[in-house]
Amino acid sequence: MKKTARLFLLLLLSVSANAQTDKEVFIDSLLSKMTVDEKIGQLTLMSSYDFISAEKVNTKNENLKYIEEGRLGAMYGLKDIDRMRKLQGMALKTRLKIPFFFGMDVIHGLETSYPIPLAMSCSWNPDLVRDYARHAASEAKALGINWVFSPMVDISHDARWGRVAEGAGEDPYLGGVMARAYVEGYQGDNDFTKDDNVMTCVKHYALYGAAEAGRDYNPVYMDRQSMMNYFMRPYHDACKAGAGSFMTSFNEFEGIPATANKYLLDDILRKQWGFKGFVVTDATAIKELVPHGIGNFEEVTARALKAGVDMDMNSLGYNGTLKQSLAEGRVTMADIDKACRRILEAKWDMGLFENPYRFLNKKNLKKVYTPEMKAHARKVANECTVLLKNDNHLLPLSPDKKIALIGPFANNAKEMQGTWAMSSHSSESVSIYQGVSEAVQTGGGSVTTAVGSWLVADSLQESSLVNGIMGLFDPNYKPIAVHDRSLKDMIEEAVSATKGCDVIVACLGESTTMNGEGASRADISIPEPQQQLLKALHATGKPVVLVLSAGRPLTLSWEDEHIPAIVNTWNLGDQAGYAIADVLFGNVNPSGHLTMSFPRKVGQCPIYYNHKNTGRPHPDNAPYRRFTSCYIDVVNAPLYPFGYGLSYTSFKYGLPTLSNASMNHNEGTTTLTVPVTNTGSREGMTTVQLYIHAQASTSTRPVKELRAFKKISLKPGETQTINFQLTPEDLKYYDHELNYVCEPGTYDIMVGDNSRDVEKVELKVL
Repeated sequence: MKKTARLFLLLLLSVSANAQTDKEVFIDSLLSKMTVDEKIGQLTLMSSYDFISAEKVNTKNENLKYIEEGRLGAMYGLKDIDRMRKLQGMALKTRLKIPFFFGMDVIHGLETSYPIPLAMSCSWNPDLVRDYARHAASEAKALGINWVFSPMVDISHDARWGRVAEGAGEDPYLGGVMARAYVEGYQGDNDFTKDDNVMTCVKHYALYGAAEAGRDYNPVYMDRQSMMNYFMRPYHDACKAGAGSFMTSFNEFEGIPATANKYLLDDILRKQWGFKGFVVTDATAIKELVPHGIGNFEEVTARALKAGVDMDMNSLGYNGTLKQSLAEGRVTMADIDKACRRILEAKWDMGLFENPYRFLNKKNLKKVYTPEMKAHARKVANECTVLLKNDNHLLPLSPDKKIALIGPFANNAKEMQGTWAMSSHSSESVSIYQGVSEAVQTGGGSVTTAVGSWLVADSLQESSLVNGIMGLFDPNYKPIAVHDRSLKDMIEEAVSATKGCDVIVACLGESTTMNGEGASRADISIPEPQQQLLKALHATGKPVVLVLSAGRPLTLSWEDEHIPAIVNTWNLGDQAGYAIADVLFGNVNPSGHLTMSFPRKVGQCPIYYNHKNTGRPHPDNAPYRRFTSCYIDVVNAPLYPFGYGLSYTSFKYGLPTLSNASMNHNEGTTTLTVPVTNTGSREGMTTVQLYIHAQASTSTRPVKELRAFKKISLKPGETQTINFQLTPEDLKYYDHELNYVCEPGTYDIMVGDNSRDVEKVELKVL
């Protein structure tokens, strides 16, 4: 058997080597036949002429002309098999018959919309996220898409930034775990010829989530040590998982925009991390290097190529200037060949040279928006909801209750989808009203509903929010006032609808256009008209449950003080109404835990649990004391900390112990053990979280750093003993010289169900 196994292994290695040789020989041969224009064309990515992703979009004739001339390498924004086959046919009529691949933004599903990524991260369940990505990849591939612009792995500490909706929150360790799960789910075994595997495009590389003041596209200011310890781990983990491509970010870092930043793209991504795939810009990012102020269009385009950008999305910089730059010596043929080879390798890996129409078959549409997909989206949504408050066990509700369902999001199916939803089935989403109405039918209860308030105070702004992307891409768009009723009348109608009810469920928050790209907010509270409605509902004296729809943490100080139950649902996608009803009526016990801190006031932003101490530290929940690091008007602590989330049952964490109280900084292990008991009357899930803190180190380190977690389910009265094995790897950080080291010293090892409420033991590292 041993001899047979060795022969089989040698055969596999031989086949693998031959495949690699075949690939290299084929691409070498193809490159030798290509003209400069054809090579540059492969470096060009364009959106479909009717897919709006920039201020100026190519016309249909412009797109077709580039295809006919062989000056286009790939397209994105299409999910129409007939059109994609036609475009692929045009590519195959060019001189060298090089096929396209087709990309798309698959942020949280495609035709079947899942919860937004920030919500999915609150599941603290990487298996759930991986499973989502498998489903989304299958649906994307069925629609002819073999390249997805996902996952977004940017870490952010600032809820003002709208794109926090697309990421996994504020922690680099959790972000890295989720990044791996997405890549593994989308790419499977990294064989892109398979029916249900797609190539990922990790974004936005790098540091986009740290944009100054939470304002989209803004510069990033930080040192390299902070970069490596706080922000880079998710990108690195995605790379280690085998991600096929990376997308550059819009921000600058160290005075050089990411799209022209050789340190980020070449020194770190390729040389340090060994990335072998290709790099694409975000939409028009090369053109945007000009207003950044680092050169004219020809100069910045050459800089992008030299820095390591292989594909230009929508700027037409490569197609428009590289040939001239080659003649003038700004770039070399080797630069162009290197980038072109990477694009051709991706097409080989997708099997497109063998069969260009491999994924353009209508028979696969039977996999799209199926009952099974929708059922799975509901299952995922069930683990994403975070219960923030539940005084006197107001929740779960009984289905025999008379419920007043009030607010702009109470009966608004489309608003369940969330930002960057690409589904043509958005109007078929399950509204909260539909979910609650069906739930009470079995128990004899009833539901009344009213909109109750404007979305925002400004009528023209509301028109823009509900009728497009703020008019950005249509210079002739003019908002029309949409407030055709007074706010006073709407609130009075809503209060009237609560008469005779047992409980009020207020459905408030943000519209899907109030977060996401280009949707930064300086005020992250519930909009003022909705606050007026909530205060009027509270004044009725009836119990109020606040159900929040949002794509970011909101400031909820008044709400936390006055409203007895608060459920943060984020945006849960197609099946939101059913998933929310599942939680409200207790068919599902909420198990979500926050992955971003909720500030008390916007002035605390950026706020994050893994901050550093100062020389004059101040306890997070202590009142103001002069000459310490604190605010006069609010405590330092967030309203709801990272890792926080309630349940309909209760859990007791015992004292943690270590199997070894010391270990060597180069090797050795210790195991932390903690008993966790369900002390309530319902089965439920909790996430056991382990944090570390170095009491002293050569460079300052955060007060807490997440290093492990386990989500467990416990029956009433059940106790589980949870074990976490720790090695020096778990204690490492990047020191001042950017060496990744575990330093000797004393470490606090902490465990709990959120970053605030922990028990600790000491570990000596020798």
